[in-house]
Amino acid sequence: MDTSSSPATLPVAAKPAAPAGTPRSLRRILSLDDLEHSARRYLPGPIFAYVSGGCENNLARHDNRAVFDEYRFVTRILTSTSKRSLRTRVLGEDWALPFGIAPMGMSALSAYQGDLVQTRAAAQADIPMIMSGSSLIPLEQIVQAYPRAWFQAYVPGEPARILALIDRVERAGYGTLVVTVDTPVSGNRENNTRAGFSSPLRPTMRLAWDGVTHPRWLFGTALKTLMRHGMPHFENSQATRGAPMLSRNVMRDFGARDHLDWSHFDLIRQRWRGRLVIKGVLHPRDAVLAREHGADAIIVSNHGGRQLDGVASPIRVLPAIVEALGPDYPVMLDSGIRRGTDVLKALALGAHFVFVGRPFNYAGAIAGQAGVAHAIEILRQEVHRNMALLGMNTPRDLDASELLTVK
Repeated sequence: MDTSSSPATLPVAAKPAAPAGTPRSLRRILSLDDLEHSARRYLPGPIFAYVSGGCENNLARHDNRAVFDEYRFVTRILTSTSKRSLRTRVLGEDWALPFGIAPMGMSALSAYQGDLVQTRAAAQADIPMIMSGSSLIPLEQIVQAYPRAWFQAYVPGEPARILALIDRVERAGYGTLVVTVDTPVSGNRENNTRAGFSSPLRPTMRLAWDGVTHPRWLFGTALKTLMRHGMPHFENSQATRGAPMLSRNVMRDFGARDHLDWSHFDLIRQRWRGRLVIKGVLHPRDAVLAREHGADAIIVSNHGGRQLDGVASPIRVLPAIVEALGPDYPVMLDSGIRRGTDVLKALALGAHFVFVGRPFNYAGAIAGQAGVAHAIEILRQEVHRNMALLGMNTPRDLDASELLTVK
């Protein structure tokens, strides 16, 4: 009788240890999910709610994670994987890993100079970082720190303002422009209201109390920013500086984004000479239209479940989009990825590249650049390890034939 699996004979597995030199705040961070738990303690309630939340009942946000559990791998055996490589080519550029950092608004609110923290960690890891148009640090500083960074724009609805913003991005030196198209209006983010978050922030006793009761964030991010850089502003929503982050009366100016249509994208394509990506595609017909109107690539995304509640998870629509476009057109994806297995499932279903958002925001909040680098390394190790377990040597070796769907 085979007794190799008997409980009495199984060795006790040691808890994985963080590498030597890892900051104390990161030693217990063994997965990307661990970052969210730590950030919940570190960040004031309103700030954490802004980063973590979806909209309305959070159906879309939850499904972005749940959908990955519906797939199982069918592994291959006795295939040498000793020379496996994670290097990935997309949009004519080679990257060290098949994933990058998604655009996240107001990252400098949760971490001191959060956008720069993410940028420097991305440069160190040789992966793309997409600078958010809703950021509090000027876009020029990001591309100076990392010339390979991409810029994501929420373009206003007026042609003159669109062109002025595009010209600013070009002057700064960006080579890739990502136009987010799923925000004609802002989603109904009730969690923000319930938690006391607004954009811009309005000074209240509740907000003050949340800051005082989170002293590491108060002194390490909020007051440090004010002392060294003054009041943060929305820097990149248009060609000129926008509203301050903290104000009792001012409202953010988004422009008439509900006016946007394909003619506005055509205008951008005519003016922008670099690589042009559309982010926020979920329908195969829109994916085909994006290619017909000159997009060099698309990012399949539901905005992390933050816009329309109940909208489809990107993974659910990815196979149909890839089928409509063919295997060679660059299709990327974000929303919901937390594990190396998630990355590989997205690649198996046809994505050429994926982006991860919230965990890198949490990592920057907890431990700055070291935190983001630690998060990147966690995901890198998971992908690298899992490729060996799957019998694969490159991220592109896996396809849908190695996946089963379960309910």
